[in-house]
Amino acid sequence: MLPKMVSPWPLTLICFLAFSVSITHSKTLKRDVKALNEIKASLGWRVVYAWIGDDPCGDGDLPPWSGVTCSTQGDYRVVTELEVYAVSIVGPFPIAVTNLLDLTRLDLHNNKLTGPIPPQIGRLRRLRMLNLRWNKLQDVLPPEIGELKKLTHLSLSFNNFKGEIPKELANLPELCYLYLQENRFTGRIPPELGTLQNLRHMDVGNNHLVGTIRELIRIEGCFPVLRNLYLNNNYLTGGVPAQLANVTNLEILYLSYNKMSGVIPTALADIPKLTYLYLDHNQFSGRIPNAFYKHPFLKELYIEGNGFRPGVDPIGAHKVLELSDTDFLV
Repeated sequence: MLPKMVSPWPLTLICFLAFSVSITHSKTLKRDVKALNEIKASLGWRVVYAWIGDDPCGDGDLPPWSGVTCSTQGDYRVVTELEVYAVSIVGPFPIAVTNLLDLTRLDLHNNKLTGPIPPQIGRLRRLRMLNLRWNKLQDVLPPEIGELKKLTHLSLSFNNFKGEIPKELANLPELCYLYLQENRFTGRIPPELGTLQNLRHMDVGNNHLVGTIRELIRIEGCFPVLRNLYLNNNYLTGGVPAQLANVTNLEILYLSYNKMSGVIPTALADIPKLTYLYLDHNQFSGRIPNAFYKHPFLKELYIEGNGFRPGVDPIGAHKVLELSDTDFLV
């Protein structure tokens, strides 16, 4: 009987080496290589100087391109994240981005992108985070954004978008954070947004929106987990309906600088964790119910620039509430 041959290499090490070799020799999907090189050809020198070689996922001794993250799927590498921000990219939204079908994260914020978001954006079905804030993008939002079913974070603030907020945003079941402030949106806020079961933060401040809060919350059980609602600096009218107390998870309610009127309902003080309530610069009247002054969580109640009766006092010191980049990425 022949003696058994014993390998000097442990089986786990052999498996690891085989896996490493397969990763090393994985090729980047041609679709993604073509798309990234098209983007490279259209971008400014600040990005291009760091994008060396032809393969965005790295080739041999060359590292992956700056801001490009890849992962291995089967025998190929695909681009899953593209983060190129604050590098003064000038020009239209690079349409080749919409060919990166495995993207989960697209961050082009704080550049100088112009023109519209192309309707092809709807092809990025795996996208979870889309951050285009602080650009010069314009025109109406394409309804195809509503096809990004896995999206959790959408930031389009500080641009020049116009037209109505598309009701198709209500087709994003995973959406948690919606930032549309500082644009030129008109019309009414779609009440369909209230059906989003995971929406925690909605900021549509500093636009040209009209309508009433009663219209916004008309769907029963709306905004079930919403914590922060920013409606400030628009043209909203009507009063604060008592039914707003049914949005029980509210912590921040920002109504400053609208054209709202009427009295503040006592029911609003029943929102258990209401912390910041900004009513300033509207046309409210009457008194502030005593329940607000006894609320255990209320830190800020700002009332300046209304028609409240004499003796109505604010609570706390007014300050602008803004989320940091860190908060956005939670």
